[in-house]
Formats: sequence, structure tokens, C-alpha cells
Amino acid sequence: MQGAGPRPSLGRRLLRRVPLLGAAFGVVLALWLVAANDVGAVADAFGRVGILGIATVVLVRVLIIGLCGVAWARVLTGLVGVTAGPFVLLRFVREGVNVLLPVASVGGEVLGARLLTFWGVTGAASAAGILVDMFFQVVTQALFALTGVVLLSQLEGEQAATLTAWCAKGLALSGVVLAAFFAVQRYGGAAFVERRVTALARRFAAEGGTAPAGGGVQAALDAVWDRRRWLPLSQGVLLHLAAWFLGALEIWIALHCIGIEGVTLAEAVVLESLSQAIKSAAFPVPSGLGVQEGGFVLLGSLFGIDPHTALALSLVKRVPDVVLGLPALMAWQAIEARRGLMAAKPVPPTV
Repeated sequence: MQGAGPRPSLGRRLLRRVPLLGAAFGVVLALWLVAANDVGAVADAFGRVGILGIATVVLVRVLIIGLCGVAWARVLTGLVGVTAGPFVLLRFVREGVNVLLPVASVGGEVLGARLLTFWGVTGAASAAGILVDMFFQVVTQALFALTGVVLLSQLEGEQAATLTAWCAKGLALSGVVLAAFFAVQRYGGAAFVERRVTALARRFAAEGGTAPAGGGVQAALDAVWDRRRWLPLSQGVLLHLAAWFLGALEIWIALHCIGIEGVTLAEAVVLESLSQAIKSAAFPVPSGLGVQEGGFVLLGSLFGIDPHTALALSLVKRVPDVVLGLPALMAWQAIEARRGLMAAKPVPPTV
């Protein structure tokens, strides 16, 4: 009897369990936060948002995800023969996977790159596109967080000053990481990416399409970063930046519906930008479960928002995750099924 092959290394087995461990940690943290506060008060604050408020927040999220989908399309515009529609659809799938499944926060990106090949984009071009799109997303999030830190620094109090200092240190570290990420893509440092990402790309669906010639991830990255493509790349950055700032509108709408008077858009930007930064820092925890809630409790205290209102705000932010995420997961399965049917379709015999 033939053996089943070598067992994965201990490190790889532990790495595979990181999302599950993160999910368990998030559940425990979320339950502790709920137990430590008045559940009835949380439910009452959430109920005051109302159906109209929830629907408005969901519509804002639709716009945000749509903008991110178009930004992804701009990264590869002129290099692949795919319109913005599939990118927007797959952006919803990426979000659904990241917020509803027990995967780390980049699981949706890997899946999105794979599904894009179903539209005839080569694996290398798809991998390059997702890498650049992720880079733009993180860079614009850092700019968004920097805006929040600058606004936070205007507040008085020791707690605000301490949080500002910690956030500034985190942004400085993020700047170093982003510079390294850019160097890997732009200056031939993609040899490592070639070995790892191309291995994933080969597992994607059939090659073909109108992606740049050359076949390798580095060649595709060079084509994406071509200086003559500054306009679509700039548009991608601006669209991502607009999407981040629109997230603050969700905060502002929810707090006004709950009945918190006097909340300004600047305060909403602080809450949204720094809560997203905290959530991103805890990327091994799927959907930032528990981490997002703790972030809102911490940041809300700076503006006089009590913990049960902060928890209700976090729940409001999670409603679009479910309302849009479930259809996105079903769309993913439909795409896979359609692809499977096309692959299984018999070829008629030649005469």
C-alpha cells in the first residue's frame, strides 16, 4: 500500500490553525465584552437604529465595496480584457469570505485572484493585480489612520495622548512594512513572490486571456507598474481612499440614529479610522471578532460614548457583513458551479 506522502511540518500545521485559534479568541473576547456590560442596554441602543438606519448603513457599504471593486479593475485596466463588472462582483465575494468564514483577512484576496482567472485572466496577471490592489488598500488605510491620529491629537486628556502616541508608533512601523512591500513588487524583489504566488497561480483555472506576455508574476507586476499607467493607478488609489472615508459615514449615521447628539464627521473619522486600524492589526482574528468591539469601546470612551452604545455601534457595523456577505458566498458557489459545468461539458466529436 502506497504511503499518503510526507506530513506537513509542525510550523505549517500550526499556521493552518491560526485562523481557528483567532476565531476562538475573538468569540471569547466578544462574549466577555457582552457579559461585562448591560445586554439589555446594548439591545435597546441597537433597536433605536431602526430598519431605515440599518438599510442606509447597508447601502453605504454597498457603495464602499463597489468603489473598491472599481479600484481593483483600474489596476489591470488596459492589460486584461475584462470590464469592471466581474471585479465588483468578486470584490463582494472577497469581503464575504473575509468577514464570514474562519480565515485570516487575506483569504478572500487569494480566492478573488483565483476566481478572476475564470474570466480568462492569466494566473500571473491575476496575482499581480491582487498584490497591487492590496498594496493600494493598505497604503490608503494608513493615510486614513494618519488622518484619524491627527484629529485625535487635538483632543485633551492623558488617554487621548497615550493612544495618539501608540498609533503614531504603529503607523511608523506600517510605513516600513509598506516600503518593503513596494520594493518587493517594483524593484525585482518578486523572486520570492514568483516562487510562492506563481505556485498558487498554477493551481488557478486555465491560463489564457489578454494579460501581459511573459507569464511570470514579476513581468506582470512590471506591466502594472509601468510609468505610463499613472492615471489608472492614481484612480485606484483615490477610489480606495474615498471608500475608507465613506466608512466614517456609517459611524455617523448609526450614532445619530441611536440618539447620540453632536457627533461630528471628524469624530466619526477618528472612530472609523482607528477602529479599522486596530481590526487590521489583529488580522489573524477572522473579521476582527471581539477586537472590533473592544476597539469601539476604547475609542468611544474618548468622546463620551458609553460601552453599551459602542457595542451596539459595532453590531450595526456587522449587519452589512451578514446581509451582503451571505449572498456573496452564494455567488461564489454559483461561479464555482458554473465553472465546473463548463469544464465537464463534453466536446462534440469532429466530423
